[in-house]
Amino acid sequence: MLVNISEITASTLPFSTHRTYIVTNSVKPVTPRGEQTRQKLLEAAELEFGEKGFHASSVSSITQQAGVAQGTFYIYYSSKEDILRALVDELNRRLRRSLREATETSGDRLRMEKRGIEHFLEFAREHKNLYRIMMQCLFVDEAAYRRYYETLTNVYAKRLKDAQEAGEIKRGDPMAQAWALIGLNYFLGLNYSVWNDAPPPQEVMETVLDFINHGLAPER
Repeated sequence: MLVNISEITASTLPFSTHRTYIVTNSVKPVTPRGEQTRQKLLEAAELEFGEKGFHASSVSSITQQAGVAQGTFYIYYSSKEDILRALVDELNRRLRRSLREATETSGDRLRMEKRGIEHFLEFAREHKNLYRIMMQCLFVDEAAYRRYYETLTNVYAKRLKDAQEAGEIKRGDPMAQAWALIGLNYFLGLNYSVWNDAPPPQEVMETVLDFINHGLAPER
């Protein structure tokens, strides 16, 4: 998850599968106060879904957590499923922004990959609800779950393809490379950031980075 995914738009999906997704029915606030209320609801939903689970949470518990009237919820979201979709998009934006800031001065693709892994593990450790919410999303709204990862993979593959053409990494199927790297990050984060609170030992990081280097380094 090391690509600059802040750049994701429909026009940046070179390997698009042309699926149609419901993104969200939420209403974009037109005032700063409205945006503040929307953010309160998203933060409350993150806590409720992350700590109690989607099915044990309710619109009522979300609004209580946010400190707003229940009727206010429906100004911004049509249902509990709708705010889950919006929350997945919000968590995606947070991750993109954090990764972009951490890797934008890293240099070539290999250095970006290495720094990206390190930062993703830090991010996952500080945002454990990201994993919990995405796991629930798979069963509540599979389309939103697929959109999250397919969009990410398409843009990741585009960046890897560019790096191949620049001679920064070895040539190969960029989609396969993207899925493999996302899978590697996902399970490293699950084991070393969610299931365990301590950073991985230095030898673990050295093994992972050596694996990345030999897997992607261009042939000389």
